[in-house]
Amino acid sequence: MFDYKLIEALAAVTREKGFEKAARALHITQSAVSQRIKLLEDQTGQVLLARTTPPKTTSAGKKLLKHYLKVKQLEDDLADEMHKPAIKSFSSISIGINTDSLETWFPDAVRPFLLEEKVLLDIRVDDQEQTHRMLKDGVVSGCISTMEKPIQGCCISYLGCMNYRMMATPEFAERWFSKGLTIEDISRAPAIMFNRKDELHYKLLRQSLGKVPTLIPTHYVPSVEKFLDFITAGISYGMLPDKQSAPLILSGCLINLAPENHVPVKLYWHCWNLKSNLLKSISQHLVRGTKNLLKK
Repeated sequence: MFDYKLIEALAAVTREKGFEKAARALHITQSAVSQRIKLLEDQTGQVLLARTTPPKTTSAGKKLLKHYLKVKQLEDDLADEMHKPAIKSFSSISIGINTDSLETWFPDAVRPFLLEEKVLLDIRVDDQEQTHRMLKDGVVSGCISTMEKPIQGCCISYLGCMNYRMMATPEFAERWFSKGLTIEDISRAPAIMFNRKDELHYKLLRQSLGKVPTLIPTHYVPSVEKFLDFITAGISYGMLPDKQSAPLILSGCLINLAPENHVPVKLYWHCWNLKSNLLKSISQHLVRGTKNLLKK
């Protein structure tokens, strides 16, 4: 039988990315956090946490953490059923999500759920093609991902599609792409991408031109707000979702560099297949909430 106070310390160090922050979150000393994790490792006979900066759970640690979070989710549901509404405490749900979704449609989709339920969200951000790793590792209870097949032990719901198009200011297009998109000009013009895992730019170029230049001068800007600023300021060109670009096209601020091409990104909601009322509720709200927010 596991001592969940010890596993809670492991979860806190992983979540807070450090022993000192974990100690503050648990309202105990840093030494006590270290002792609890060491005791847990002694009990399991395995190293559960790599003492790196920040600390990272090992394979065994991930399995234990995943088990703990599932049990905690079920305990939260049980507490909700047993407590009267007047004294009901907040439950917590951890979610993996991509930045574009978080900055555009997600708040509107999840708002009714947060107004109805006494729930706190613990949001972890990564690329939409990587968030399912958090779910697989047990870091989150649910995630928004492009993965079309459910992870073992999880259920899946289709949310909708975000369409991305290659955008620039009219002035930028005239300066760098006066003859339209060409391999030669793409090799010279400054592009913008979210990070080095961002494949949207390359996907559209393959659609439009059939290949991608060996070298593309690129700004890497991992901020949705600043990403858009770089494009609207005429500093670079890049991929934007329709929800961001549509009003700017209507106002004449931006133009579509490849009108015949776009990259559709289908999004799915994955969550643990538990008999959890909270997970069921947020799943239903997300599917319902995206009907008018995402393309189907």
